[in-house]
Amino acid sequence: ARLDVSIAWSTPGAALLASSGAVEGGFSTAVGGFLVCAVLIVIAGLWKPLGRMVAAIPGTLANAMLAGVLIGLCFAPVKAIAFNPLLGLPIALAWVVVGSINRLYAVPAALAAFVAVLAFGIDIPDGAFAGLADALLPKPELVTPAFTVAGLVGIALPLFIVTMASQNIPGIAVLKVNDYAPNPGPLFAVTGFFSLLSAPFGGHAVNLAAITAAMCAGPDAHPDPAKRYWAAINAGIFYVIFGLAAGAVTAFVALAPPILIQAVAGLALISAFAASALNAFRETEGREAAAVTFLVTASGVSFAGISGAFWGLIAGGLMLALSRFVASLRK
Repeated sequence: ARLDVSIAWSTPGAALLASSGAVEGGFSTAVGGFLVCAVLIVIAGLWKPLGRMVAAIPGTLANAMLAGVLIGLCFAPVKAIAFNPLLGLPIALAWVVVGSINRLYAVPAALAAFVAVLAFGIDIPDGAFAGLADALLPKPELVTPAFTVAGLVGIALPLFIVTMASQNIPGIAVLKVNDYAPNPGPLFAVTGFFSLLSAPFGGHAVNLAAITAAMCAGPDAHPDPAKRYWAAINAGIFYVIFGLAAGAVTAFVALAPPILIQAVAGLALISAFAASALNAFRETEGREAAAVTFLVTASGVSFAGISGAFWGLIAGGLMLALSRFVASLRK
């Protein structure tokens, strides 16, 4: 059976790099760190105990983690309306009205409303698209890597930990939540291989998607789980299109207030949030552990550069293990 696997860049990894500042040795050293990180991801994929550990994550905690990841974006439509009702309401109304007729077209309708709002509701300053012609096609440039201790300690190891903990492990959890049975090891190894290919061009890490996976692997993508892989295929096609037209897309989208972009994403994720929250708290046993996982994840806190999704699973897992241990003593 085909798995609905979505791939993305490491967003937490990008945040880590942005907050770390320039590394000693320049961008060549950074690229060397990217390559080492990719090798580590491949090794992690080939190491079977890691796959067994990921597969052992309880479904209630995985659902709670996903709900915690999604809830922040699900607030965005409300915030967009409060920010500017004339801009936010058309997007939300398009989603509600079209969704009441056919759920499949609710998100495309919201996206169309966003484009209309952007075209007719926002003043476009003069010169906003100056120099756009030169940026229409990408110009990839190979970078010769430099391998240093600074690149290993400052980039490779932190980037590996953040990518595994904040992207790959939650990505597997999202697939499990949607009734897929992925084999984590090969998936990790394949993403590590493509990280190796992209690193010389400046790509910091390729990994399993988490939020995008929630869109593509859920029932909104297709009622039949066996056919949802088309959502991931279509997402990949649009990745290529956006990549080839990155200059134009960036210039166009940058004109919109960020909250409007988040609002469209939030509307697309409401169904996934509702399903994950329901499954997280459906069972009485372990409900408090699921709540802890949800709250820690939703708080958005990070420690040691690792996002709350990982720490939410750790906190909820410890509480669940403790409650089961205490229950066993009482028997």
